[in-house]
Amino acid sequence: MIRLRKQIALAVLVASSASGALASTAFADNGDRSDHSVGAVYTLSNSPNGNEILAFGRAADGTLTAQGAYATDGVGTGAGLGSQGALALDGDHLFAVNAASNSISEFKVRDHRLSLEATVASGGATPISLTVHDHLLYVLNAGDVPNITAFRVESHHLLPIAGSTRPLSAGAAGPAQVSFSPDGDVLVVTEKGSNTIDTFRVGRKGLAGHAVASPSAGAVPFGFDFDRHGHVVVSNASGSASSYSVGRLGELSVISGAVPTGNAAPCWLVVTPNGRFAYTANAGAGTISGFSVAHDGGLALLAGDGVSASLGAGSHPLDEIVTGDGGFFYDLTDGFHVINGFRIAGDGSLTLVATSAALPVGTVGIVAT
Repeated sequence: MIRLRKQIALAVLVASSASGALASTAFADNGDRSDHSVGAVYTLSNSPNGNEILAFGRAADGTLTAQGAYATDGVGTGAGLGSQGALALDGDHLFAVNAASNSISEFKVRDHRLSLEATVASGGATPISLTVHDHLLYVLNAGDVPNITAFRVESHHLLPIAGSTRPLSAGAAGPAQVSFSPDGDVLVVTEKGSNTIDTFRVGRKGLAGHAVASPSAGAVPFGFDFDRHGHVVVSNASGSASSYSVGRLGELSVISGAVPTGNAAPCWLVVTPNGRFAYTANAGAGTISGFSVAHDGGLALLAGDGVSASLGAGSHPLDEIVTGDGGFFYDLTDGFHVINGFRIAGDGSLTLVATSAALPVGTVGIVAT
C-alpha cells in the first residue's frame, strides 16, 4: 500500500504543470495568413484569465507557425489537469474543456481557422477529458463525484442527453481520460488512484451502461489509445505500458502486461493511425518511448533503452498527437512551454523537425488536422 501511494503521488506530481515560478508567455498572432499550411495543430491555454485555443499552421515539412488564439468563453485552472484528451477533434468540429468554469466549448473549423459555436455546462465539476464519435460527445468530469456525461453534437449546439450521466466504478479515484473505441460501441475511462480501467457499453440512443471495472496490468493507468483492431493501449505512470482486448460485455483481457519503458512517468500515450506504433511521453525522464504494436495488440519497445526521442532535462513532455497521415508526431513539452514536432520514419523512429513559439504556463491538450 505504501508503494502504491508513492506511485500515485509520483503520477500526480509529474502530471502537473512545471513550476509556476516560470513566467507565463503571451501567445501572439503573427498575422500571417499566407503560409500555405497543409494542416493545423491546436492546444489549449487552460488560462484562469480566459481559456483559449492556440492555433498553429502545419507546413508540409512539419514546421509550425503561430496563427492566433480563439477564446472558449470559459476559464481554465492555470495548471496541469492530470489528464489526456482536453481537446477532441471530429471532422470540422473541435471541442475543449474549461476545467475551472465546469463547461465545454464547441468550435467550427474552417480552413484551419476556428469560430466558437457553443459553450455549455459539462454536467459535472472540473471537466478534464472528452471524446466524440458519430455526433455523440462524452465528457469526463473529475470533480468531487467524477462522472461521464453525454451530449448530442448538432450545428451550433451541444445538447445534453437526459439521463446520460454515469458514475465511475471507483468513485473519486483520480480519473485521467475518456475515449470511445474505434467503432463507438464502448467508452473507456482510466482511474489512476484505484489502478482501475472502466468500460461502458454504449446503446443505440447514446446512453452508456453501467461501468465494468477491470484491474490495470500496471500501476497508475493514465493515457491511452486504440489500435486499428480495437485493442486498448495504456500508459502506466508507474513506468510501463500495457495492452488489452475488449470483450463482448466490455470486460478487458490483458494482451501485454506492464512492459517497462525504462523511463520515469510515462503518463501520455498515442497510437499511430496505421496501428503499428505507440508512443509514451515520459514526464519524469524528459523522453519519448516508442513501441511496436503487433497485429494481436502485443507491445515491444523500439529501442532497448526505451528512448525514441530525448527532449532534455526538465522538459516534462505531456500530451501527444500523430497527424492523420501518420507522418508527424507532436508533443506538448510543458517544461519548455513549446510544442515539439517529429517526423515518423517507416521503422517508427523519430526525427525532430519543429519547435513552436512559446506557450503559456499550464497549457494542456493537443490535436492536429
